[in-house]
Parts: sequence; structure tokens; C-alpha cells
Amino acid sequence: MRSLERAFDVLAVLEQNIRPLRLTDIAQQAGLAVSTTQRILNVLEGRGLVERDDSTYQLGVGTVPMAHAFLRGNRLSAAALPVLQELASATGLTASLFVRSGLSRVVVARVEGEHPLRYALPIGERLPLHLGAGRVLASGMTDEEVDELLQTVDGIHMQSGVELTPQQFKESLQTIREDGYLVAHSERAVGITSVSAPVFSASGRMVGVVIVSGADAHMPEEKIQQVVWEVRQAAQSIGQRHLSAPEPVQARNTIGR
Repeated sequence: MRSLERAFDVLAVLEQNIRPLRLTDIAQQAGLAVSTTQRILNVLEGRGLVERDDSTYQLGVGTVPMAHAFLRGNRLSAAALPVLQELASATGLTASLFVRSGLSRVVVARVEGEHPLRYALPIGERLPLHLGAGRVLASGMTDEEVDELLQTVDGIHMQSGVELTPQQFKESLQTIREDGYLVAHSERAVGITSVSAPVFSASGRMVGVVIVSGADAHMPEEKIQQVVWEVRQAAQSIGQRHLSAPEPVQARNTIGR
């Protein structure tokens, strides 16, 4: 199992770096010996999961079908898409669904509204848990997980200039739990306002977060409460659709075929 863990460590390093990396850089970031890293890269390259160009490595095209299989087979993202379309139409803003992945969040569904953001966030992009909608996901974490998250970030610094101490951050999570939503102003990007709300499973576990975001000009104060209502309704609808959605046919009994 240790060799499998090391292979995942190498893949994680390549996933977190947009640019191709040299062997020594991969080994250093993965905390592995160069010889061990080389053997792992050779195996991954043979499987199409890694590509080599001269002296550098990057993720290979073989990772794309894996991501596609997730999107086709994941019931949550499938349940969310029609709801996000309605939400984007109702608010005129970009509507997205994020899920937690370790100590970060990943966008798994996204629909542009009448007023799209200047930067189109690609599906699969990782974003931090300590800012914006990430704080909603963090509010569903245990105290131990929150402490682990805080140890990985160099302070809570928002683009608005606001800074939170660890205690203030924890208090903000409690406020989110009590309110059931978060309105964020210029937390991750200057001039952007977002409204987000959690999606829950039947057992009450948080499985994702719905967010609409747009330029401040398209989210005036008098509009925010209406957007909050729309987002919370969307989150509830996705949770209900997720619970009743049948298992995708493509995801059944495919092992060994």
C-alpha cells in the first residue's frame, strides 16, 4: 500500500502545479527519493497518466477520461446542473457547485448567468477552504479538521483587506452554521460579491455548497436578500434531487469489463 500512496503523492504534486516539473522538483515536493520518484513516473507514464517532454513531466491525457467518468457518474453534480441553470437565470449571476476535497474545494458544476464573471473558472479548479464559499464547507468540518486547515494557511487574509485571527475564523464558521448561508464581499477577488449555502445529504452531512457570484455592481445591497433566498432554495432542491436521483447506468457494474 505504501507504493500506492507514493504514486498518489506524485500525481498530487503534478495536479497542483500548472507548469511541467523536473524530476528533482517532483521528488522534493512529494518527499521521495529521486530514484523512487523516477520508477513511479515510469509506471504512470506507461498508463498514460503522466507525459514526459524532454526533462519535465506533467499530467497525461489519461487523466481526462477519469475526470469525465466522475462527472458522468456523480449523482450530485448531475442533480445540480438543472438547478444551477434555473439559479443563474433567476439571478443573472454565475452559479456553481463546489465539493470539498481534502483541505480545498473543487468546482464540479457551473452555469454562467446574464452577467458572467470576467474569469471563467474551469471545472475541476481547486480553490481554498478558508475564503468565500470555502468557509461554508469549512463550517461542516470537525474542530480537529478546522485546526488542521488553519495550520496549512499563513493567516486569513481577504482581498478586501480584512484579516481574521484563528478564533475569529472559527466564530465566523459558527455564524454560518446558525445563518445557513454566507455573503462574502471581496474575499477571494476584489470587487466580487458572492452568496453561498450548503447542500446536505439525508443524514445531515454537508456534501457541497452552492454559490452565485458577480461583480459588486450586479449585486447591490437591495438585491442580496433575494439572492440569499434563491441560493438557499437551490441548495435545498439539489439536496432533494440528489437523494432521489437514480444511480447513473454508466456507473454500475463496470469493474472488470
